[in-house]
Amino acid sequence: MKKHLLLSAFIMLGLTSCSNERTAMESVENTQTTEMTNFNKALRSLNEPKNRPTAEERKQNSLELSDSRKELLVPASKDLILSTGITEKEMIHQTGGDKTKIIDWASKIYFEKNRQINRNLKLEN
Repeated sequence: MKKHLLLSAFIMLGLTSCSNERTAMESVENTQTTEMTNFNKALRSLNEPKNRPTAEERKQNSLELSDSRKELLVPASKDLILSTGITEKEMIHQTGGDKTKIIDWASKIYFEKNRQINRNLKLEN
């Protein structure tokens, strides 16, 4: 009888632990802004088979995104930058309209906001 009680206690503890992890993951997703979610989706779309670099693109430069792949990220990047209160004119002035600089700037914003969200969630727990 004691074995059954002990076993059921461990099972309940395990189920509670798993449900807490799911809640934490959902909290992060719920605290992200629409622009952050769209940027994340754009980043993930780069791994779709139709958007992967071709063999020729890999030979040319493995460290930089091709123009077609940059085009996938630029709209979401601009939206994310503009959501911080920067005007489009300021964004163009600071980046010179360079797609790489726009994507880089948006990436920094995205990862900094994610760090802030994670910090806030840790403080709550």
